[in-house]
Amino acid sequence: MIDVPQKIKERAMLVALSTMSRNKHMVEEHLSELEELAITAGADTVFKIIQTKNNFDPAYYIGKGKAEELAQLVELNNVDLVIFDDDLTPVQLRNLEKLLNRKIIDRSGLILDIFALRAKTKEAKTQVELAQLQYILPRLTRAWTHLSKQYGGIGTKGPGETQIETDRRMIRNKISHLKGKLGKIESQRETQSKGRTGHFRISIVGYTNAGKSTLFNLLTSADVFAEDKLFATLDSTTRLVELQKSEKLLISDTVGFIRKLPANLVASFKSTLNEVRDADLIVQVIDMSHPYFEDHIKVVDETLKEFEGMKKTEIKVFNKVDAVEDKSKIEYIRNNYDGSVIISAAKGINISKLVQTIKQRIESVYVEEEIFIPLHETKIASQIHDLAEVYSTNYSDDAVKFRFRTSRENADRINKLLQKVNH
Repeated sequence: MIDVPQKIKERAMLVALSTMSRNKHMVEEHLSELEELAITAGADTVFKIIQTKNNFDPAYYIGKGKAEELAQLVELNNVDLVIFDDDLTPVQLRNLEKLLNRKIIDRSGLILDIFALRAKTKEAKTQVELAQLQYILPRLTRAWTHLSKQYGGIGTKGPGETQIETDRRMIRNKISHLKGKLGKIESQRETQSKGRTGHFRISIVGYTNAGKSTLFNLLTSADVFAEDKLFATLDSTTRLVELQKSEKLLISDTVGFIRKLPANLVASFKSTLNEVRDADLIVQVIDMSHPYFEDHIKVVDETLKEFEGMKKTEIKVFNKVDAVEDKSKIEYIRNNYDGSVIISAAKGINISKLVQTIKQRIESVYVEEEIFIPLHETKIASQIHDLAEVYSTNYSDDAVKFRFRTSRENADRINKLLQKVNH
């Protein structure tokens, strides 16, 4: 019998700071989420430390005295890495590594590592690599680096292992190359998007682990990977669905959002998240069983602002009702979130109500129109069929009358085409 060696999990210490602007309860919640991120990355949490201080220490984040205490704990408990809940400056990283003599990563580094672990498609891998290199660039002076061959494990996945002497110029050239590559991907996405303008588009968004992919699978009968871990899937997936007879629409599942999401990562995933920008309807999935679900809504809403998503028609879908013990929360949501739907995607609870609500929202953004175009304008006639559901066509000697139904946005496009003809 052959013994298969088991992967040894790294022993992690998590560190957060409670300041005048952050109460301890909020910091504890953030630290719990950091622990979930660490588990997703493959670490075992040995200690969770919260330091109370008026402000961040510019040299050691938590102050030199507390950092010296951590050094003793790290040594006594065989801790492999220390993860900080906020982004550390290059100076803080260098000082902490020198004092603790352990691998140090911050929240952004951890999230980037998970994204590198979860990236499957060429596009996602390119996006993550770009974000990682932008994260690494100002940190090249640190004792340990993502680019070092000396370490393995958490925080070392991604752009490949090269010598620590890799200079900034080489990284900047790589960043420039990856930006160009993503620019081409974005152009291809826009071309694909133009090719499907005739369909109503729904984008499913939400905080990570809210149940987006489970709901997407339910609505589309797709087989998208869904797991009870943060960032189970990174790639945007789109399916053509027939909601009812002669009513076809496109539904997209997008990457989950999270608080303190690295800015470089948001920028890199812009082409993927353009699915949100182009959507006619946004379905925001919320884990209502989470004690800080309203904080999650705020994070998603703020991220959507960056992609013009807040201007869209939206349905808030409160998921995991089967996991809610305090039933007063259900009443609170009904009273405070008008037009929302409460469901359980995993148990299939109230899905028919959600589908009915989606149909109603679709109806509210559609218009019916009649137009006349000259018989010889066959190109416009073809475009109308692409952009709208044509109910009838009636021909006369010199013109054809179209009666159709389409979104307000596509109706504007058709009217602009007609203006060009008339001029």
